[in-house]
Amino acid sequence: MRSRSLPLILAVLLLLPAVSVPAYRVLYAEQYYRLYHLHFYQYPDDSLENIYYLQEALKADFANPLYALARIDTPQEWSQYRTLFRMHANLKLVELYLTLGSKYDKMVAYFYNAPWKEDNLRSLELAEQCYRTSVGHWEEARRWAAELPLLYFNLEEIQQWEDERVRIRNGDLDYGRIISDHLARLQRVRAAFRSMDENTY
Repeated sequence: MRSRSLPLILAVLLLLPAVSVPAYRVLYAEQYYRLYHLHFYQYPDDSLENIYYLQEALKADFANPLYALARIDTPQEWSQYRTLFRMHANLKLVELYLTLGSKYDKMVAYFYNAPWKEDNLRSLELAEQCYRTSVGHWEEARRWAAELPLLYFNLEEIQQWEDERVRIRNGDLDYGRIISDHLARLQRVRAAFRSMDENTY
């Protein structure tokens, strides 16, 4: 009896419609931030994915303090948390744009790359766009870091963000100088590619 009913039960189960599961809605800054993750290999698509998540996090509202990424007990801690979040997200965007730019950058204009001169110039254009975009995020990160007073509350769960703020304030962390160096080198490489002609290679 049992062996005859098993195929019938399987047939009935196959005919039943699959139960749909509702999608998880991402609404708050913290939810977008949790989607941000580092990849072992930093392919351009991976960087673009993370850039999207962090840009959406900066546009989104914050969740209730109960769901913050750190324990929040006072309105002052809540204000500090939101400021540090914006600073940190902008810092991560700087790093992502620098990583993305490095994928298109040419560190040296080798003479044997002359046959691909135009392709290299287009690649340098993309790298420059990434580097110039990172400048805006660096300025935003500096602005948010400067907004907090010197004396502030210690939020243990996001101590790293507080350390970043201190490093920005005392000049130990200076992406402005790094970006300027990249842009200056890129201009030299671009000039070298532009000077190439049919006699270069």
